[in-house]
Formats: sequence, C-alpha cells, structure tokens
Amino acid sequence: QVQVVEFGGKSVKAGGSLKLSCTASGLHFSTNAMGWFRQAPGKEREFVATIGWSGIAIYYADSVKGRFTISRDNAKRTVSLQMNSLKPDDTAVYYCAAGPLPLRVQAKYNYWGQGTQVTVSS
Repeated sequence: QVQVVEFGGKSVKAGGSLKLSCTASGLHFSTNAMGWFRQAPGKEREFVATIGWSGIAIYYADSVKGRFTISRDNAKRTVSLQMNSLKPDDTAVYYCAAGPLPLRVQAKYNYWGQGTQVTVSS
C-alpha cells in the first residue's frame, strides 16, 4: 500500500527557517511528481510547491516564491521543503502529495500524507 509521511513541522518565530521532509513508499517514487500543499484554520487547502520526477520542473505559489525551496532525492525517496523568512500567514498544516505530473491542482495528486503542523509566531 502507498504511504506518504511528512516530518519536521514545529513552532518557529517569524523570520525564521524550517525544513519539512516527506517520504513515500509503495509507489514508483522516481517517476512521480511530488507536491506540497497547506491548509490554515478556517481556510481551504492551497498549493505551495511542486516538483517533477527529475527535479527540473518546479513551480511555486506566488505567496512563497523566493522564500521556499522544494527539492527531491529519488535515491532516498524523499522530497523536502526548505522554508525561509517565515511569516505568521505561513501557519498551517502542510501536506505532501504524490501524483503523475507537477501540477498546482490538488485533484491531480493520487496519494496524500497526514500533514505536519507548522506554526509561525509574530
């Protein structure tokens, strides 16, 4: 069975940095695009970043562009999200997902992790 698990969420101060990681098993990791999404309290889940199977195709939401960096290591079956210059608005549950293409659309991803909480205090 496919399993996607996120790690690294915690509370940090505004302006700080945090790195999230995600591992996936039960699928062909090296041929799957991996995406990061987030959901803040009272809001719908939104796109954050995505990366294609080779690591070349990379897309970010405008709200995180220049601050967040997505990367992957297929040998380690891991995708990471380096978050810098964090803002209180970045507070959310962050989800990792796997799908066939590096798209911004949530419905295009087949497998999802349970999420990891990131809290940014001002």
